[in-house]
Amino acid sequence: MDINILAIESSCDETSAAVINNGKILNNIIAMQSVHEKYGGVVPELASRAHQQNIIPIIDQALSEANIQKSSLSAVAFTQGPGLLGALLVGASFAKSFAMALDIPLIGVNHMQAHILAHFIDEPKPSFPFLCLTVSGGHTQIVLVKDHLDMEVLGETLDDAVGEAFDKTAKLLGLPYPGGPLIDKYAGEGDPNAFTFPKTSTPGFNYSFSGIKTAILYFLRDKVKNDPKS
Repeated sequence: MDINILAIESSCDETSAAVINNGKILNNIIAMQSVHEKYGGVVPELASRAHQQNIIPIIDQALSEANIQKSSLSAVAFTQGPGLLGALLVGASFAKSFAMALDIPLIGVNHMQAHILAHFIDEPKPSFPFLCLTVSGGHTQIVLVKDHLDMEVLGETLDDAVGEAFDKTAKLLGLPYPGGPLIDKYAGEGDPNAFTFPKTSTPGFNYSFSGIKTAILYFLRDKVKNDPKS
């Protein structure tokens, strides 16, 4: 008997639906949200409204392209957290209602655990135990992975995540949204010794990125003050 799972992701600013057949990903349909561009970052309320508009068309497209009928679904999986509360609520509410209507199991998925378990999609797959550095827009963690669902966070960000610091720095520099990838691109092409910024000191394996973000803000302010034409 085939096992067909509909997976729904709505933790931030992208509405995504995928259909998995016997462990194989048949498709992954994603709706982007351009509404955030003029704000230079994700606006939670606007994100949740866009999810409400996108979720039904995205799921309909995913099932249609996979040639899977609703009646053939074995379960519905959804991102349970962490993420933007309003955005998560849209995906969770739809998934619960959909699963209840079809009388099939509902699978809540931890966003950060999913990042780690993505290493098992393709070869080579890691062997347990292993250390995993997870870096996303809202999280930065070092995780000891003992088994598929047995994980221990050894260290994490104490304030901004690194992706958040990238995006906020890009906004300070006036780069278009999303600016994080542009920061990464330009940094790779530039001189790493051109400017000096402070290094943060944190306990254990934890991180802190708010200090470097503030240092860049002061650097830009002083540069404009000393050289208004720059």
